[in-house]
Amino acid sequence: MSKKAGEKTKYLVTVYAPSYFGGQEIGTILATEDPNRVIGRVIRTDLYQLTGDPSKHYLLLYFKIIGVKDSSASTIFYGHEYGREFLRSLVRRGSTKIDGIFDVKTKDGFHLRLTVTAFSVNRIRRGKDRTIRRIMKEVVTKAGESLTLDQLSQEMVLGKTASDIFNLAKKITVLRHVGVVKSKVLKIPDWVYSGEKAEELKQEV
Repeated sequence: MSKKAGEKTKYLVTVYAPSYFGGQEIGTILATEDPNRVIGRVIRTDLYQLTGDPSKHYLLLYFKIIGVKDSSASTIFYGHEYGREFLRSLVRRGSTKIDGIFDVKTKDGFHLRLTVTAFSVNRIRRGKDRTIRRIMKEVVTKAGESLTLDQLSQEMVLGKTASDIFNLAKKITVLRHVGVVKSKVLKIPDWVYSGEKAEELKQEV
């Protein structure tokens, strides 16, 4: 069927998770005129879709498109968060909720903002919550300095970062849950969109 005058060409672009999250298809986007126009779009999925583990449905993941090749879009990790219902289910009477918001920079130049939350078994004194918040900051800052984005995102989402905090903070008080409940990439380094490294990322799809 011939194309009508003035009708724009449409492309179906398949979006893939980065290799460090399995590299599988996570969605499709309809692009008009040029498939490269989808670069910069953010796709949401959940950890259940990536791992097949239904117990991980509460973890929402965000990936940003950084390149398109042959109608296949490559992405980078752009953030994550706990689902609201799951986070609400963690709240208990008689316990203390300790929040910390921290900005970190990864070894490969990404700037992120992380929200870490801990729930104690019983109410704790204010001095203890300050100590736990200091532990949170030390752990995430050190992780950022020593890890690349792909490594840090895996450790946050799969629970290692929270486990490191838990193991230090349990010396202060008994904790029921610790988690990096939210993260967001604030700044993406220039090499992501240009240069040899960007080409390597595009070829992963």
